[in-house]
Amino acid sequence: MKDTLAEYHRRRDFSKTAEPEGGRTDPRARPSFVVQIHDATAMHFDVRLEIDGVLKSWAVPKGPSRDPHDKRLAMPTEDHPLEYREFEGVIADGEYGAGTVIVWDEGTYRNLSTDRAGHDLPLADGLEHGHASFHLYGHKLHGGYSLTRICTKRSDGREAWLLVKHADRSATTDGTPDPTRARSARTGHTLKQIAETGGGAP
Repeated sequence: MKDTLAEYHRRRDFSKTAEPEGGRTDPRARPSFVVQIHDATAMHFDVRLEIDGVLKSWAVPKGPSRDPHDKRLAMPTEDHPLEYREFEGVIADGEYGAGTVIVWDEGTYRNLSTDRAGHDLPLADGLEHGHASFHLYGHKLHGGYSLTRICTKRSDGREAWLLVKHADRSATTDGTPDPTRARSARTGHTLKQIAETGGGAP
């Protein structure tokens, strides 16, 4: 079986970073999702969906929006271990992804993906074919979203996707909050507070 976390492990020195190494699983009745704000070289949001025992991940520079008119660029990143959905803290200078991380939102999701004939499709298969839909049950994000691949290979060799909110009852025109003022769904802390305390109580 392919080690889907090989790239995650290759990029990190776990004697220097507090990020989880992975190895355990935590089965739940419904798969989980997490949205983290990462104040790295460039501030961005990371959207992660639990699929087949790992967190499939996309960096979303402007963050997920609640407004269906907003089409948010989403760039795939390496798979992360399930434990990463709880990670909040500071990645040390000199390490990959150095900077502060907070859990902006978390919860579970329900797969809404279908094939062209309207038959249910596993989320992993939908992603493989370039389009997947899901319903989020979070503290801040609710309702349907879709990820659609718009470019299979850019000049840098990476794929490009769009993350778009469905026009359902949970849709609003609020967009995404200012990440520097946003608060963690787990602790209520801001990026600044986490940076000052290293993840402990401010």
